[in-house]
Amino acid sequence: MVTRRRFLTTGAAMAGGAVMLANAQTGQRKQTNIQRQEKPYHLSVADYAGLPPGQPGKDYNPVITPNNVSLPWKIVDGVKVYHLIAEVVDHEFAPGLRAKCWGYNGRVHGPTIEAVEGDRIRIYVTNKLPAGTSVHWHGILLPNGMDGVAGLNQKIIRPGETFKYEYTLVQHGTHMYHSHHDEMTQMGLGTMGLFIIHPRNPRRPRPDRDFAFMLSEWRIDPGTARPNPFEMTDFNIFTFNAKAFPGTEPMVAKLGDRVRIRLANVAAMSHHPIHLHGYQFPIVETDGGQIPESAQQIETSVLTAIGQSRAFEFIANQPGDWAMHCHMTHHVMNQMGHQLPNMIGMKPGDLDKQVRSLVPAYMMTMGTDGMGEHGQHVQSGRMAVPPNSIPMVGGYGPFDYITMGGLFTILKVRENLTSYDDPGWYDHPRGTVASLASGDELQRDGIDPGVTGMQAPEGAHHEHMG
Repeated sequence: MVTRRRFLTTGAAMAGGAVMLANAQTGQRKQTNIQRQEKPYHLSVADYAGLPPGQPGKDYNPVITPNNVSLPWKIVDGVKVYHLIAEVVDHEFAPGLRAKCWGYNGRVHGPTIEAVEGDRIRIYVTNKLPAGTSVHWHGILLPNGMDGVAGLNQKIIRPGETFKYEYTLVQHGTHMYHSHHDEMTQMGLGTMGLFIIHPRNPRRPRPDRDFAFMLSEWRIDPGTARPNPFEMTDFNIFTFNAKAFPGTEPMVAKLGDRVRIRLANVAAMSHHPIHLHGYQFPIVETDGGQIPESAQQIETSVLTAIGQSRAFEFIANQPGDWAMHCHMTHHVMNQMGHQLPNMIGMKPGDLDKQVRSLVPAYMMTMGTDGMGEHGQHVQSGRMAVPPNSIPMVGGYGPFDYITMGGLFTILKVRENLTSYDDPGWYDHPRGTVASLASGDELQRDGIDPGVTGMQAPEGAHHEHMG
């Protein structure tokens, strides 16, 4: 028989058990949500409460920012603390071209900020610029008062002041930071950087090599020493991490490494279709988060529009020196412009000799058969250019002169590496390099180098359309 006492006792025990079960299920759901990384925009600060600060090696493999570094941090009472200093920077874009820019911590662009999903972070920003500034955390979910739009969300950071930003990271992905005060001027001079948030419990295997690039474009007229931030259309310097080839560092990977490449484009007037030679790959992440495997597309080029980021992954299974570059052809040149006269096809004859009789310093007529040799003549001193300029300058490769600049870099994949230092140029196996065809080879295959096109084999049938 169920007495009133037994009913109350049993009911209380059942209620207590139900509460305990509900609490356990809630905690389990939180952990499950974080582990699965499902819909990170649904997670809140409470979902990450009690998690320790993420540590490199344990929780993530640090990102590599070629030609740059990651911003140091320390932990104070469980919070990761960073310090950004906005200041004037004397920056080298490539050998032969320097400019007075604005950046952070002595770098253009600023150092990469790295953290882990769920970290509580505190970022101090000290303004050593001659003008007021602020910092916006582009694409990052945070309290409105930490968003960094001067005048709207906060006061302007005046010269000499230090502001504090503090919030919990409730997402992961490839993001950015940049000035959000007088953006045209300040971003045009370089005040931006990468902000990488690693997943707390990634669904995908960790990459062995995790490269991050910020894409930018600048207007630096030959002979000048400062970017023109008021340019809107006619840019002439295009950069990976504020470096133009031949100033870009190569990416180095061991054969078999899992490689991730992150691309971010925040302060530009152009989209950039970045093409990697030698590989096909899935695009695994946008600035909104990871792409489900069922929705991933296999590509050889990654279109990164203004204000966006993209990431792709592949296994480095093809050794060699592989080009990676923007496929907008004028984005792989240095300091050339559309106002140059078209000299293609001109026959200069003895023009150079005649002009030198009037202008002794005149070097040579250029561009009559293209601009491929222009940069080489500049580097060799055969052609005079204004100081502090690199018009159409490329770099020397293992076989010949590389007639590219700007958004161009190299992925170097090697077997048996003992370090990730630059291994030098690739040593191709015998018989695997395109080479000058011999007369015997042409004769063997019935090729007449003086004939345009190839004749059809004897007996071949041609159908003529009426």
